[in-house]
Amino acid sequence: MDAETYKATFADEDSPGWRAIDAAMAKLYGPGDPLGHFAPSVPPMLGGRGPDGISVYQAGGHLHYVTYGFTTLHYDEDAAGGEFSGAGFELTFRLKGSAETPDAVPQWPIVVMQNLFAYVQESGRWFEPGHGSPSTGGPLDKPTNPDSTSEITGVVFVEDPELGTIDTPHGSVQFLQMVGLTRAECEAVLADQTTFGALAEKLATADPLIVTDLSRR
Repeated sequence: MDAETYKATFADEDSPGWRAIDAAMAKLYGPGDPLGHFAPSVPPMLGGRGPDGISVYQAGGHLHYVTYGFTTLHYDEDAAGGEFSGAGFELTFRLKGSAETPDAVPQWPIVVMQNLFAYVQESGRWFEPGHGSPSTGGPLDKPTNPDSTSEITGVVFVEDPELGTIDTPHGSVQFLQMVGLTRAECEAVLADQTTFGALAEKLATADPLIVTDLSRR
């Protein structure tokens, strides 16, 4: 979309990028609201912790998280027709389990996503499929569950198998899904980084949606 078409289509108060993510999620879950939407009390543009928001949907047997903020969300003539929108990706995560209300949604994936947002903003780097954080530290859910004994300690990124990559008025957006790795898998990756891609393929073969199960060992 060229700049003139962009200006003729959208107004200053519009959020074309946000609407594009909403449309992608609506294709999966219908036009209704997500189970919950979590946003910082202070917007990132005013110094608050990003991303701008994280929506959570109840899928079949798992919760599906998606970020808003790694890409250009709001009206921006300079971003019109770009090759990539912002960093070029938004993060997703699929966690085994369910929740009846927003209050019951596990918060630790949100903490992880916020930490990754801060890393991208501070480092100027970005993520692609096959990248990851093969940590052998504590369980990923420890920030909100200090007594956790989960063996899931790191993540690898893959393209979200249902959302893929979309075109937006600000450029393409790839949905990168975080996939939880066990401590043993992280140790193997740290010993040989070339195993990262093969590991992701193995996990996808076992489960096409690559849902993270905190009890997996």
